[in-house]
Amino acid sequence: MINLSVASLPSALPIPSKFLNSTSKSFFNGLQIRFPFSFCVPPKTATTGGGRNSSVVMMAKREEELKDIRAKTTEEINEEVVDLKGELLMLRLQKSARNEFKSSEFRRMRKRISRMLTVKREREIEEGVGKRMSRKLDRKWKKSIVVRPPPSLKKLREEEAAAEEAEKSA
Repeated sequence: MINLSVASLPSALPIPSKFLNSTSKSFFNGLQIRFPFSFCVPPKTATTGGGRNSSVVMMAKREEELKDIRAKTTEEINEEVVDLKGELLMLRLQKSARNEFKSSEFRRMRKRISRMLTVKREREIEEGVGKRMSRKLDRKWKKSIVVRPPPSLKKLREEEAAAEEAEKSA
């Protein structure tokens, strides 16, 4: 008789009752089946990590972020979208120059931009603006955007200027 123990077997496996042996002990605190071979199915455990599921925490952060976005005016949302798109461009430039950057920032910024644009569109729907008119307004808004450096580049320039002043005064 061959004994084979498998720990990664799904727990929803239909097992005939004649193959179950309730008197024998299991190595994995699960069921032990004796047929030509033996399977051990571990019992389902509760989620670890402080008792809270990580998706619940992420959902709470997302809801909080949406409340912050909804508290802004449409003009503020437009300004922040322009700034975030500039930051996204800076990240792409860092990637192409093979500088150090956090790759997770791409996804985070894209999602933040899409959330803002979604809130903007929700407001347009509340006002009764149709899809076609919304696209016209969006095109008009995109043409009116004045190109400016993103906030991270402004900070970098200010830091460089402060460093140059410190060198001149020293």
